Amino acid sequence: MKRFVFILLLILSLSTFGVIKIGALLPLTGGVSSFGDMFKKGIELAWEEKNIVLGEKVEIVYMDTRSEKTEAANGAARLIDKEGVIAILGEILSSNSIAAGEVVEKKKVPMVTMSTNPLVTQGKKFVTRVTFIDPLQGFALAEFASKKLKLKKVSVFTDIEQDYSVGLSNYFTGKFEKLGGQVLQLQYKSGDQEFSAQISQAIKYGSEAIVITGYYNEIALISQQARSMGYKGYILAGDGAAVPEIIKLGGQAVEGLYFSDHFHPDALGTKKSQLFIQAFEKKYGEKPSTYSACGYDAYMLVIDAIERAKTKNSELIASAIRKTKNFEGVTGFITIDANGNALKDVLIITIKNGKFEFFSKILAENLK
Repeated sequence: MKRFVFILLLILSLSTFGVIKIGALLPLTGGVSSFGDMFKKGIELAWEEKNIVLGEKVEIVYMDTRSEKTEAANGAARLIDKEGVIAILGEILSSNSIAAGEVVEKKKVPMVTMSTNPLVTQGKKFVTRVTFIDPLQGFALAEFASKKLKLKKVSVFTDIEQDYSVGLSNYFTGKFEKLGGQVLQLQYKSGDQEFSAQISQAIKYGSEAIVITGYYNEIALISQQARSMGYKGYILAGDGAAVPEIIKLGGQAVEGLYFSDHFHPDALGTKKSQLFIQAFEKKYGEKPSTYSACGYDAYMLVIDAIERAKTKNSELIASAIRKTKNFEGVTGFITIDANGNALKDVLIITIKNGKFEFFSKILAENLK
């Protein structure tokens, strides 16, 4: 009887909680749905660990952008106007975050993303990221290609429909040429299936590496077609390759691929990382990806900011987010600068025996 009364009282006490709504704006369907699915897993794990803040229950409201810019902007507006969220997690694609960022900026609701293009946060007060930016990523890849792999001539494949790809290509190229390298620029568009013309040019150029700055679908296809055409050199990519799906799609063709990334279970940045990995494997039966780790960090950083702000006021929460210093995330300690960016080290990951393997770390302080 006492147990029944205790449970009843617990239920009644929980029912008196208010609700704090946080939006999750993610590509859950469409061309890069794997990104959204993994980011969501990180959010869900974080929510299970901490779902009460300021004495109120946290509710996550998911909004599917379908991997499209227009849907990202519309979704952000719906989350704020119809769902009443006080903060938003996401998006992932830089182009989508830029589109959604215009909305949240006008409506003065904070958005914490993992998009890496500098334009995502440029001139914004309400858009912040938990990841490094593309200049840092591009410089790291160029340093790796030039100094570690000793490359002199490369071809850069750019998805001209994605701000992320265009920006990353530019930063890589500028740094690689500064280090004495030569670059052939080649273009494609999201959704393209045939790349033989570009690959032929890359082979004729004498490319020691093909650098693909887009997302995993095209990276896998370009890799397959390049190998089938006899290309024997290196293949490099940015964090758009950091999903297990690329191994399923690319198979043997992506063996030996190197890419830049934010997180790897074997490159632990904080004590919290190990606990996160254990909890993630227990819940999902697999090791966490960089996108899951960033989803976890984005959620926990927002919760931390709400607690520090001691309010549900979105403007004050946004201010608290920007004042984040040495926050212990699972991807490392996070300090947000005045522009809403996180200064973090860049990891280099390779695909070996069908798995992601940590290769090296490039310190942010060395990337000038």
